[in-house]
Parts: sequence; structure tokens; C-alpha cells
Amino acid sequence: MRNFADQLTDKIAELNNPTVMGLDPKLEYIPQYIRDKHIAANPGDAEQAAADAIYEFNTSLIDAVCDIVPAIKPQFAYYEMYGVKAIEVLKKTIEYAQSKGMLVIADAKRNDIGTTATAYSEGIIGSTDVEGQKISMFGADCVTVNGYLGVDGIKPFTDVCARDGKGIFALVRTSNPSAGDLQDLKLEDGRTVYEAMADKVAEWGADLVGENGFSSVGAVVGATWPEQAVEIRKRMPTNLILVPGYGAQGAGPDAAVASFTAEGKGSIVNASRSLMCAWKKREDLAPEEFAKATRDEAIDMREKLNAALKDRKYV
Repeated sequence: MRNFADQLTDKIAELNNPTVMGLDPKLEYIPQYIRDKHIAANPGDAEQAAADAIYEFNTSLIDAVCDIVPAIKPQFAYYEMYGVKAIEVLKKTIEYAQSKGMLVIADAKRNDIGTTATAYSEGIIGSTDVEGQKISMFGADCVTVNGYLGVDGIKPFTDVCARDGKGIFALVRTSNPSAGDLQDLKLEDGRTVYEAMADKVAEWGADLVGENGFSSVGAVVGATWPEQAVEIRKRMPTNLILVPGYGAQGAGPDAAVASFTAEGKGSIVNASRSLMCAWKKREDLAPEEFAKATRDEAIDMREKLNAALKDRKYV
């Protein structure tokens, strides 16, 4: 059984594309004709209409990029926001992406300890014992976690990673503007909080390094902090890094590749709105061609990132 790090790095190499498509659907991201179709098909049931519209949107985008993008990253909050039927769509989206050969990073940012952390880990990336049957509930390949409760909240996830070949990305340096309010604070030993967390992630992942030289315990490091990303990579030479902040959050390709190794490996860059909503910027395309707009944007992102890797601005 190849671990998650090997699966992901193999897929990135196969497609020559270190990107992941975020699937964080809001109804306003979906072309109106799709929404109207499902409203008509579900009279009086707006929740079902929304869930069906999201699923059609998601599967269309997956179909458009599955041969060029290694993975999707559905954000759980956007499905929870639309209720139980949309959560069912989340599970169906995960299964559909995997059926198309894509890996799935569940963006759930779970944070708890003990048996509750175990419940989260088994529910999202592991399996649950139900009346003598082991059932994979969400079946994701990887999940984002918040490690700031310490190893008590991480070990249940790494146990599943070791057992089932799954992965995690722990928050280290996030992309939001106020991240520094806490993550930049200095500790008594001179390290910042995020540097201490990077060291912990390296420690937690030391026993899960795969054949390709990377651990299935990775880190989330925002593209909006490229200089810090360079330093974090030095502290975490064998950990995968998930890079949010590209596109709609303001980071360009040069900043997004700052956390890659000197060989141009070990990181994967996420784009959500810039891919999902690409159709809104294309006056030359009809709304019905929204998936083509996403594919074109994904190709453009791939080319820009690969060009940036050849001419590194942050080293």
C-alpha cells in the first residue's frame, strides 16, 4: 500500500501539475441556468434543488479537469451551510472525483483531542465500525487539521495515516491577514509560534515518509507569506506542503512556489474561486461553457506555476 505522500507526488509528476482544485460551492458561483433547472425539478424543496445544483456543478468541473489536475479539495463548511442533503453531495463528490482518478483532500480543519479526534479521523479518512461492518463514511484520502491542541489532537489522525495510507495537512502558517496576531508571537527560545508548529509537524511526520521522500503528515503554509514559506521549508524538508492563497486571495505564482524544494517538489497549490468562477470573467463564453472556462484557467495556472518553478524569485 503506497501512502498518501507517494500517491500525491506520483500524480503531480504524472500530470506535471502541482495544483489542487478547491470545490467550495456557493450558489452564486453556479450558473443560473443550472440552478433554475433544479428549482423546477424540485418544486417547494429549495434544499434539494441547491444540493442537486451543487452536484451537477461539481461533477462538471471534475470532468473538465480530471486529466490535468491531480486532486480536489472540498471545503466541508460550504456543504454544511446548505444542510444534510448537501453533505450527502459532499460524499458523492468525493466518490466521483476518486472514480475519475483524482485524490481528495478534505478541507475540514478538525481540531479536538482523544476519542473525539478519533471520531473525526475515522469518519473523514478512516472507517467506522457499524454493527460489525467497517464502513468508510466520507472516504477522503487526506484531511486538513488544526494541530494547535498538540499531539493529543494529531495522533488519532496519524494512526489512521499509518494504518490506511492516508494523509493530513496541519495548519502552520495560514494565508489570512490576521494570522500573524498569534502565529508570529515569539516564544522564550526565540522561535515564532508558527516555527514551533513547523518543527512539531516535522516530528509528527518523521515515521510516515514514503518512497518518494515525503511524509504523509504535511503542513498548510499560505502563499501570501513567501519569505516565511522559504524558511518553513528549511525546517520541514520532507513534509508535503499545501499552499492556499493563490488567485482570489491575492498571491501570484512566484509567491505560491516559495515552499517547494530546490528540486521543485513537495508542495501543491490550491485555487478555489479562481477556478470555480472562471466563467464569470469570460465574456467570450456562454454560461453553459463554464467548465471550459475552468479548464482553461487550470491550464493557465499550471503553466504559470511551472514557469515560476524554473525561475524562482524566493529562495
